[in-house]
Amino acid sequence: MSQDIPSIRFESGYNKLDGIEIIRLEDILLRSHNHNPEQPHQTRFYSFFFYTNGNTKHLVDFVSHDVAKNSLVCVKEGQVNAFQFEENVTGYAILFTQTYFEKQFKILPESIIFRLFASQLFSPVIQIPKDLNTASYFDLLFQEFYNAKQLHKEAIVSGLFTIILSKIEQVRNQQINYTSESDYLHIFIQFENLLRQHFTTSRNADFYATSLGITYKHLNHICKEVIQKTAKQCVDDFIILEAKRNLINSKIKSTELAYQLGFTESTNFVKYFKKHTDLTPNQFKKLYSK
Repeated sequence: MSQDIPSIRFESGYNKLDGIEIIRLEDILLRSHNHNPEQPHQTRFYSFFFYTNGNTKHLVDFVSHDVAKNSLVCVKEGQVNAFQFEENVTGYAILFTQTYFEKQFKILPESIIFRLFASQLFSPVIQIPKDLNTASYFDLLFQEFYNAKQLHKEAIVSGLFTIILSKIEQVRNQQINYTSESDYLHIFIQFENLLRQHFTTSRNADFYATSLGITYKHLNHICKEVIQKTAKQCVDDFIILEAKRNLINSKIKSTELAYQLGFTESTNFVKYFKKHTDLTPNQFKKLYSK
């Protein structure tokens, strides 16, 4: 691949506050000197992209989503992201670090991070009802963030950010089905956490069921109830996504990546990847290097 897809770290253009920044969507092109934001890039921070006008598309983890006025896109640290700018597209981007987000847990429950950024459970795009007046809070946050004369700026920005989080969570909470408040969702979250820790050593769903202290049949039932997939499908989806992110963001060869992902033979990885994507790893890299 001639050029790796950029991995973008948090670098605020405004140094008065640490760990958060809000900018206009239409200014992203001006800020992106080292990469084209309309091409896939991986972010090393969290983002909320709120569209106040226009109809376009927004790519998150290799899936293109339709967005319109009052659409909000939640992008988690490590996800692959790309814009499609049109002349009439306007809005705001709130960029914030993991550390800044964790500060909000003193005010809001920690489970909010799962509900807002649970890519397996929900679309990253949330259509915000107009009557929530969310756009007004984005406008106000932008004004207060750049108000040079504002006293207690950190407290004001934090307060407005918390309000916006609460507004988004209010909408997201309405999407949660009956399993979300049950033990099923709790166990599913534990399953995902175990996957992050052990996906390079085991692709066997039985291993994760045993680690959770439940039967494979019960784990399978939980996954079907929560996200309408089998436990094995959850494992495969997770590994394929990790493979895709690694393939586009480094010069690593597919043979090296195979061993990093726990495959004893590179040919087995190629077959596994093609089975789930209809592409070889090299074909996938070429597709996203264009």
